[in-house]
Amino acid sequence: MTTPSAPPAPEQPAAPEQQQPAAPAKKGSRILKKVGGVVIAIAVAIAVKLGLPHLTGDAPVHAQTGECVTVTGPDNAPEVETTDCSSGKPDLYKVVKVHDDTFDVNKCGAEVTALAQQLNSDKFVLCLEAVPAK
Repeated sequence: MTTPSAPPAPEQPAAPEQQQPAAPAKKGSRILKKVGGVVIAIAVAIAVKLGLPHLTGDAPVHAQTGECVTVTGPDNAPEVETTDCSSGKPDLYKVVKVHDDTFDVNKCGAEVTALAQQLNSDKFVLCLEAVPAK
């Protein structure tokens, strides 16, 4: 006795993959994206250069004669902040003289502390006298 062979399975034709060709990107939109990226990069660079020190409080203070300032931070990068002369804060100094357009700390003399600063293109020296702590 012979066993009949199994009937052949009906073959289904393979479905053709329906891929549509990718639409070519428009030249105008690519150029616009590149120009927009450059403009944004320039805007961020300008904001960082001009605005960031002022937002973080790291910008030098161009105090006037008679105002008081606190000086903190390392000697090579002091942080200066104007404050009330009666605050009694540590490291409190009164500005006794301001010399503009120079970094020459010797202009203040030996009896006061001198601090050279730069604010944008302005350079100046603050002549400071310590305010005794209360």
